[in-house]
Amino acid sequence: MWKTLYPLFERNLDKLEEEINLYPDDQSMWKLLPGTSNSGGNLCLHLCGNLRHFIGAQIGHSAYVRDRASEFSQTGLSKSNLSDLIQKTKSEVLNTLKETRVAPSEICPFKFVEQQVTYEHLMFHLYGHLHYHLGQLNYHRRAMTSNSPAN
Repeated sequence: MWKTLYPLFERNLDKLEEEINLYPDDQSMWKLLPGTSNSGGNLCLHLCGNLRHFIGAQIGHSAYVRDRASEFSQTGLSKSNLSDLIQKTKSEVLNTLKETRVAPSEICPFKFVEQQVTYEHLMFHLYGHLHYHLGQLNYHRRAMTSNSPAN
């Protein structure tokens, strides 16, 4: 399972960085679209925080400590700042997927969404979560790009 997930997470984290770099400017990443509650920048922070917490820290035992509230409240970072964060996240995720020896059927030693789950369950949820929010971010970025003065 870990080898199967490696290229999927790698591809989607590369896509996350590509999406961030396609914004027309740093400010547009932080604007809200009508009827939405998250900017592209906040979606990026949330995805990185989620993956660094569950894969990097919980499975890979990194020193990362999550501040989930700031993932949704922090604003104003540059595309370069977010790109650096994505690279750090990608490194932690891929190194953990490459190095872990835990069996996918093993129960995680921590609760996930208030329940005990297997590593397999956790990883499929995290991949789906990444893919879902990546789609939201893509929509947000395209809306910001089509509304930019340059177009």
